[in-house]
Amino acid sequence: MSIRFTAKARRGMVALTVVAGLALGVAGCGGGDDEDKKPDTSASASKRGGSRPTAQEGQSQTPMAELRGQDGLLLQITSAARDTGGFVTINGNLKNDGAKSVVVPPQMTGDETEIVKHGPSLGGATLVDSKGKKRYYVLRDTEGRPLTTTSLGTLQAGQSLPVFMQFPSPPSNTSEVTLQLPTFSSGTIEISG
Repeated sequence: MSIRFTAKARRGMVALTVVAGLALGVAGCGGGDDEDKKPDTSASASKRGGSRPTAQEGQSQTPMAELRGQDGLLLQITSAARDTGGFVTINGNLKNDGAKSVVVPPQMTGDETEIVKHGPSLGGATLVDSKGKKRYYVLRDTEGRPLTTTSLGTLQAGQSLPVFMQFPSPPSNTSEVTLQLPTFSSGTIEISG
């Protein structure tokens, strides 16, 4: 009789464990109502495959500079801020102002082997300090990836994509620099901070 009792107890414990596991699984998968109300920003970012810029606080609504590129591409610079760590972060929007889809030109990545191997980016951008007679290139991480928006592809007509670029900071007495990007016109911007 004790064998039967033990077998029944084991079956009861197994059933209880299965029910508890299913309840936890259902609870983990639930919550669909709140998800439907969220904006689709993260999904659209992953569809584009591009990096999203960091918080663009203090960014002005009116562009401080507009650089025109080929096939209707337009780069609108909205902020250029000096960080305490010795960097300059430039934020803006890359927009297709044309009537047709445009593939972002590969020349924008630049021609440095280390940057090119990480895919399409704004890695070819430079800041020119005419006063100090220096040119600053896009920063890279320890693996050689440019500190810019990456994975650029095709922009549909009218589509706009937030972008960023990070450079070494010119001396603190330099506030005006020229931003250059292959296949785009140059633009003068003022660094804040």
